Amino acid sequence: MDEARNAVAACRYPRPSSAQYFEPAGQRGDAPRTAARYWGISQQDYYSRADVWPLNPNGEILVVIMCEEVRAIQNLPKILDEVPGIGVVLIGEGDLSQDMGFPRQYDHPKVAAAIDEILAICKQYKVPCGHPHVDAKNVDVLLEKGFRWLMPAPTQSFAALEKGLKSSGRV
Repeated sequence: MDEARNAVAACRYPRPSSAQYFEPAGQRGDAPRTAARYWGISQQDYYSRADVWPLNPNGEILVVIMCEEVRAIQNLPKILDEVPGIGVVLIGEGDLSQDMGFPRQYDHPKVAAAIDEILAICKQYKVPCGHPHVDAKNVDVLLEKGFRWLMPAPTQSFAALEKGLKSSGRV
């Protein structure tokens, strides 16, 4: 629970306790110059947008926590009930399956049931649940199940290597 609260607090600037959306209190250090330039806005505009969504409806920072241990599943309802500002719960399938004794066996009945349990808890608390291994083969099934934040892997390209091998006569 403290880890989740700290994740949200680390993304927020401190503000007076009377401020709207105060909890969890921010602990982020003040130095918006570089970030505001990166975002292409003034520092004052940055301050108004640099807060976590959905806690602050105008916030544009997304806090994603990972659920990658059986202990995390057991604690997830309390975390989502007591820590405002969590935007997504991402399932850490690799670590979760390892913790359960079935490394990378995502289709193992116990691992699949744990993943389904995380998804059900997220639905109950109306927090999007993320899936880290999305591809053309499973995207439809994941959407039908109710996953709302999908992470397809980037396509790896070795075009420069292939061209270099060809140019050097090694292919």
